[in-house]
Amino acid sequence: MKFQLFNSSLFSRVKVRHWWIGIFLWMALVAPAQASVILRVAIQRGVNQVKVGSSTTAMVKDSTGRTLGKLPARSSFSAQSIPGGVALNRWQSGLFWIEPTDDGFVYIGDRWYRGRTLVLPTDKGLDAINWVDLEEYLYSVIGGEMDAGWPEEALKAQAIAARTYALYKRNQQRNHPTYDLGDSPDRWQIYKGVISESPATYGAVDSTAGKVLTYNNEIILSVFHACSGGHTENVEDVWGNPLAYLRAVQDYDQNISACNWVRTFSPKEISSKISGVGNVKDMSAQAYSPFRSVKVLKIVGDKGTKVLKGEEVRTALKLKSTRFSISRDEAGNFVLQGLGFGHGLGMSQWGAYNLARQGANHLQILGHYYQGVTLTPIKTK
Repeated sequence: MKFQLFNSSLFSRVKVRHWWIGIFLWMALVAPAQASVILRVAIQRGVNQVKVGSSTTAMVKDSTGRTLGKLPARSSFSAQSIPGGVALNRWQSGLFWIEPTDDGFVYIGDRWYRGRTLVLPTDKGLDAINWVDLEEYLYSVIGGEMDAGWPEEALKAQAIAARTYALYKRNQQRNHPTYDLGDSPDRWQIYKGVISESPATYGAVDSTAGKVLTYNNEIILSVFHACSGGHTENVEDVWGNPLAYLRAVQDYDQNISACNWVRTFSPKEISSKISGVGNVKDMSAQAYSPFRSVKVLKIVGDKGTKVLKGEEVRTALKLKSTRFSISRDEAGNFVLQGLGFGHGLGMSQWGAYNLARQGANHLQILGHYYQGVTLTPIKTK
């Protein structure tokens, strides 16, 4: 969904030089050749069966790498969980690799992806994992996370943030036996396969290839969100643990209509979302961040009291953000008037959009939202 921008003179008083204050960014003039980084992205997890295929003739291999046969191009097959392994077409094996020929795409579930497919059993069913080159993965992610029609510098900033985030998560999952990332935005990034690729996403990824953000020589947790409503947050006010590079900064996204929101809840609706309190009598903010996001929310019912902290506030009530005020209407409903969309940490995507439109480049955008970071080539291990 595209959001509409209101007319604003917000940036008429902002000078580009201000964005460089406190920024420490280093770009290697000549980066060494980068080895390919392969990501394992879980597309389906814990299912009884999954549809797979290939746009070209695909080789089917077992766990030893032995070729079992071929799948014809543009045909869908159901991989099914069986005791001790997987059944696919006429074969049974402990697991299957599906490798397209001639740079073909693989089909998983209901979408096309680059790379190859691994189908293997788990204690919950089947997992279908897309093994894909990091840069080709990003072709899709950028189009899923941002409108490809946005300014080029905003797309470049998103490419570097998304690459950094993917590798941070990969490092966290290093000991996981089957996958590094998922494909959804709740814990990972939006990954829809080739359908969200475009010339604009190719350009953003290719022009920033192999570059990530680091702090003290470590890849950062480069989180991002849709918009903050005027000011991002310090990470400890949302997730509890401080990080030197995720500091609250002025934002440039107040003019985004979708980031100004109102939600009305009846006491009964609050009761259905918050267990253990019974009929809700009152709901009030007990603590705020320095930028007026709710850090602690107290809900009082006739059977108990519940205190929500940090991100619990947003997720429990399924709110766009935690920056809101609470009032009661004549019917006794709770009216929440809010700003922002997302957790409010790191880069605001709509802020990046507005900054790019006003002439900021991708390094300036990143340096504003991630404090004291260094831009550096990927170091493979």
